[in-house]
Amino acid sequence: MKPFAYVRAASVEEAADAYASRPGARYLGGGTNLVDLMKLGVERPEALIDVSRLPLGAVEELPDGSLRVGATVRNSDLAAHPLVRDRYPALSQALLAGASGQLRNAATTGGNLLQRTRCPYFQDLSKPCNKREPGSGCGALEGVHRDHAVLGHSEHCVATNPSDMAVALAALDARVELYGPEGTRSVPAAEFHRLPGDRPERDTEILPGELITGVVLPARPAGLPSAYRKARDRASYAFALASVAAVVEVADGVVSYVGLAFGALAHRPWRARRAEEALLGAAPTVAAFEHAVDLELAAARPLRDNAYKVPLARGIALDVLGSLTAPART
Repeated sequence: MKPFAYVRAASVEEAADAYASRPGARYLGGGTNLVDLMKLGVERPEALIDVSRLPLGAVEELPDGSLRVGATVRNSDLAAHPLVRDRYPALSQALLAGASGQLRNAATTGGNLLQRTRCPYFQDLSKPCNKREPGSGCGALEGVHRDHAVLGHSEHCVATNPSDMAVALAALDARVELYGPEGTRSVPAAEFHRLPGDRPERDTEILPGELITGVVLPARPAGLPSAYRKARDRASYAFALASVAAVVEVADGVVSYVGLAFGALAHRPWRARRAEEALLGAAPTVAAFEHAVDLELAAARPLRDNAYKVPLARGIALDVLGSLTAPART
């Protein structure tokens, strides 16, 4: 067993200072991913900075109507929160689609965003993986890659982001709040995760020493249609093969607002900007949805064994968009 130091932080500032003073440290929230990776030997931290007891466990409505979710809010609590269910149903649905009830009771908002890929080559120390060991190669590229990326991948990495929650946050225009050595900042949830490029070891845009303190969801009226749908190999406790989060508003017979994101197709939640642009101002018809989704998925570059993901994602997206706009068409 590899020994490591353990620090229980009482404040955000104390956590950041403890992290900065211990090279090789990792933040520990619910531990549902990090501890597993430590057991596998993928993660070998010199110190764990426990942030689970920081005062970041609240869900609060801000004066402008937006909703701030603290980084230590548990996934199960967030999914059940009345304001989330009423205003952001896609987020509640995405959270309930992830993992098992026991894991959702432990997993945190911040930890969910920082979970690592479930690519088996990343988790197996005997296999090459540029994400785990830069320069060693990507075993999945010519190996087993049925579950891997069809969008935005590179020759260095074809892994996918496993989070359901992050897909909904991307579609809902959420922002991720960070605290670090340079103070506080926020980044759009849709841009928080990175595409692999030639640096697949960097999952996110988080800077060294930064800590996620919360997520802010923009003001939304109750009843604004949004949904999350996920295809997987079994009904529960399975990662997505493809998923879709969408929020759509129709006014005067045309789409006046749309947010659309795909999950399990890329190294990060894939915000469908081309499709959104095509839908804005268009009547919510099947033909318009097909044109927009096909425009987005035209960029797909399937690997040898995962081309099925493109029609699968297309079907889910068309179904979600159609169901969200059905009342406006009757």
